Amino acid sequence: MALAQRLEIRQGQALVMTPQLQQAIKLLQLSNLELQAYVEDELERNPLLEREAPNGREDERDATPVLEQAAPERLDQALERGVDAESALDNGFENVYADEARSDSAERGDSDLAGGATDWSRAGSGGNFDGEAADFEGVLTKSMTLRDHLEAQLQIAIADPVEKMIGAWLIDLVDDAGYIPADLGDAPEKLGVSAETVESVLSRLQTFDPVGVCCRSLSECLAIQLREKDRFDPAMQAVVGNLELLAKRDLVGLMRLAGVDAEDLAGMIAEIRACNPKPGLAFASGDDAPAIVPDVFVRETNTGGWAVELNSDTLPRVLVNQRYASRISNGPKGKDAKAFVTDCLLSGNWLVKSLDQRARTILKVATEIVRQQDAFFAHGVRHLKPLILKNVAEAISMHESTVSRVTSNKYIASPRGLFELKYFFTSSIQSADGGEAHSAEAVRHRIRDLIDQERAADILSDDRIVDILKGGGIDIARRTVAKYREAMRIPSSVERRRQKMAAAA
Repeated sequence: MALAQRLEIRQGQALVMTPQLQQAIKLLQLSNLELQAYVEDELERNPLLEREAPNGREDERDATPVLEQAAPERLDQALERGVDAESALDNGFENVYADEARSDSAERGDSDLAGGATDWSRAGSGGNFDGEAADFEGVLTKSMTLRDHLEAQLQIAIADPVEKMIGAWLIDLVDDAGYIPADLGDAPEKLGVSAETVESVLSRLQTFDPVGVCCRSLSECLAIQLREKDRFDPAMQAVVGNLELLAKRDLVGLMRLAGVDAEDLAGMIAEIRACNPKPGLAFASGDDAPAIVPDVFVRETNTGGWAVELNSDTLPRVLVNQRYASRISNGPKGKDAKAFVTDCLLSGNWLVKSLDQRARTILKVATEIVRQQDAFFAHGVRHLKPLILKNVAEAISMHESTVSRVTSNKYIASPRGLFELKYFFTSSIQSADGGEAHSAEAVRHRIRDLIDQERAADILSDDRIVDILKGGGIDIARRTVAKYREAMRIPSSVERRRQKMAAAA
């Protein structure tokens, strides 16, 4: 067969992920905080986008009538001078705001400000360049972080520059609870000092306030606090060095190691409990996580059903200024400027459409979840039904991946509390009598209830729990009960018996 070059025309179909489709998918899986940040970036990048006020009109600061008159002319002038399109549009907005400010000042009689001079007496008592008073209250009431507190003590306690540098490096490793990593690893090599020097500086840091800070383990933290109270004798040292026995409530083993009787051991345990295992939590973390804001509200109606509505406060309100876009598109400009304006118009329209589609999809998915989990909202977690993404996707004629993206980082507020949408998707456990399957979350709740109600004289083993659940129509294996119990951080039956006997004593 001879080898030769030739041209062929073929027709076929292929799935193409356009940038617009990628943007719509990205918006779908963003949380409300991430969405706000994304929209802010788009508002800054696209001069044709503007916020819509809650009353449905444009934001007053956008000054649409002024833009329609002044911005196009300034855009044309800038383009004639050879300025690129994006900078020209930005300058057009800035000049409009400046002209509007000077016009308002002139109407008020501020002749110096209207003429371009700066009147610092009218700029606000705090010297803020935006003309607003400085927020002294916000500065003065700012919470001190643990790091700030330690660094302030470091400046006073240590004078040697090398040791002060080592101390600052170690303080950077302190977490919110007040601990540093147990293994400092190659810290001496990184700092160019000996290991003894690092240990010496660390010992100095462990004398800082709050007592017990900069420790590498719970035992070390408790030891410093007890030593501060002059209660770290050999018997207490033996107890603190064997906290795993205390966690297991092995009081006999602790009495043997410490050489004390039951009464003395009870007093020592009380002193340990009076210590603070996480001294750093008394201070602000510096990067406090923002409060969770629900995306959807669910409330009971007068007819006994459930009303599902979006939280309008989390939905960004943006629109494209079509009148302004039309004015600048019809003006004389170069090829690059027209292409830039066209791109801004298309991307702006697509963003508005994508935001609307995102809101509709979230509402549609949330409504179906509430419909299928109606018993949960009415009666509680015991009535949570097994549910998978496929069930919701088929009910609303969407793909499973779309439902998965919608339920990520989205929260629903209901009379039962605040839940992530993914909370309602749980695996199923078969019924012992062949009836309807049970939700894994409901079974976990049942296990916790059984353990909470047990008495010290009648502790339930995992096998007993299996028998009780099977008697209630839940077919579950012992290893599954153990897995659920450990996931809920519930001790074994032996440890629970020791805890209840110690509490009763």
